[in-house]
Amino acid sequence: MEWFDISVPITPGMVTFEGDPSVSLERTESMADGAICNVSQLSFGVHSGTHVDAPVHFIPNAAGIEAVPLEALVGPAEVVAMDEPRGQIDAAAVARLTLPADATRVLFKVNSHLWDEAGFQRGFVAVTADGAEALIRRGVRLVGIDYLSIAPFGDPTPTHRALLEAGVVILEGLDLRRVSPGSYELICLPLLIAGSDAGPARAVLRRGAPEIRGTVR
Repeated sequence: MEWFDISVPITPGMVTFEGDPSVSLERTESMADGAICNVSQLSFGVHSGTHVDAPVHFIPNAAGIEAVPLEALVGPAEVVAMDEPRGQIDAAAVARLTLPADATRVLFKVNSHLWDEAGFQRGFVAVTADGAEALIRRGVRLVGIDYLSIAPFGDPTPTHRALLEAGVVILEGLDLRRVSPGSYELICLPLLIAGSDAGPARAVLRRGAPEIRGTVR
């Protein structure tokens, strides 16, 4: 088996979505200063780095991250590399996808080079509202992307609402730089923060696990 950690490390000063809280990590107790152990305090927004959006993120009075079904976050996944000159994954782009007929988890590798940039990049490739509807019609139950939002910058609501209202899990902030397009097993577990609009997550892919492939859809 081959494993790929596709999570973005949580570090002070890391890139966050424009306007989101910054990340700070402070050592509040230090063995170097005489404490019996090291203890740290972390402050960051729940949409920092790799994370799963909850329905309440864009739907008033909807469920928090605790309601996102774990079975949607574990199982076969397709990594798709796309070159969209218009900077968007719309219905026409989705129609051009070559996917297995039973593919239910799609991870878009379209922005990973942006993780090499120092600041937030507004021009990331995203899924449009009609692209989201096309994915829903294809039976996708999880869609992931390799930057900090599934939706175009400046127009986040239509895409998020379409996916979340249809029960599609949104996985954002992936790092797919070391991952080639193809079929994998996804394992992604968000933190269980009751009522939260997102859950920071550790996401990994593995390839070459035939004993699992096909058992969870």
